[in-house]
Amino acid sequence: MGALAADFVNYRSAFQLFAGQMQTSVKLTTSARLHLGFLDLNGGTGRRFGSLGLAIDRPVTSLTIARAPETRVEGPERDRVAAHLASLTGRFGLRGGYCVTIHEAIPAHVGLGSGTQLALAVAAALRRLEGATPDVNTDALALQRGLRSGVGAALFSTGGFVVDGGHGAGKAMPPILCRVDFPEEWRVILVLDKAVKGVHGAKEREAFASLPRFPAPAAGDICRRVLMQALPAVVERDLPQFGEAIGHIQAILGNYFAPAQGGDRYTSPSVAAVMARLEQEGAKGIGQSSWGPAGFAFAASDDAAQRLVKLIQTDRLAGENKAQANPIMLICKANNSGAKIEMIGT
Repeated sequence: MGALAADFVNYRSAFQLFAGQMQTSVKLTTSARLHLGFLDLNGGTGRRFGSLGLAIDRPVTSLTIARAPETRVEGPERDRVAAHLASLTGRFGLRGGYCVTIHEAIPAHVGLGSGTQLALAVAAALRRLEGATPDVNTDALALQRGLRSGVGAALFSTGGFVVDGGHGAGKAMPPILCRVDFPEEWRVILVLDKAVKGVHGAKEREAFASLPRFPAPAAGDICRRVLMQALPAVVERDLPQFGEAIGHIQAILGNYFAPAQGGDRYTSPSVAAVMARLEQEGAKGIGQSSWGPAGFAFAASDDAAQRLVKLIQTDRLAGENKAQANPIMLICKANNSGAKIEMIGT
């Protein structure tokens, strides 16, 4: 038995002495993330990918885990949670059952990082329940997360705005190069299309394999925009500069990925129509998170975001743009604190 598994078993044995007096559960809530773009898909320097991402306050994944006579998983995404739980208990050498209730789940395959947040939520909650030291990166690798981007695991831990350094020759998680608080007053207008799913799984692997090699000058342009425009703009709370940087990066990457998502920068035509209207009305940093269909735009304040959303809704009611019938629009803000986890004793 490995040292990690032994720690789990020893803790559980000690805890069972008090099982008749107290039942403990752990509740964990983690939020969605925006994947704002890759830094270097060319890989000519020996490292590939690299990402910038932002944690937002909704939608969320929320679950509770407790010991039980036999394992039972209830709620949305229960099959994925059950698979993660089985993998983790086997890896840690745990015996006995657990009851997991998923109260809410970030929609799957829409570009908001649902898979990573769900996997890490199960792992972190189980560790807290059994008194083990948190280890997000180890759990992410064990649960097959972070294969391209490291921002999901980083944002689970810390929230905020992060940049990772991509993958080198090894199999470690991408190093986090920078993490800063995102301006609390800025808002994200999130646009979702329930009728569309983004590329994922085997189709995602096929898409990356089929695309041509990313041009090195374009990768250099993106890195310059991140380092010398987007990051300083976040620190200085300069939304126009931040929006220009993100919009520029999204245009480069959107054109590159377009052949793998129907020939357009956006997976969903209805989301694309809303994003075009938002840009026309002054929203900043227009783009698509990961493979979509989630689109995003930034506004300087809640009032500005409310005005933009109301304008789009008025367009729909007037029937000016029938393509805008499907999308859901949410006004979000940054989550600068990462996942929230708490022990509940009864």
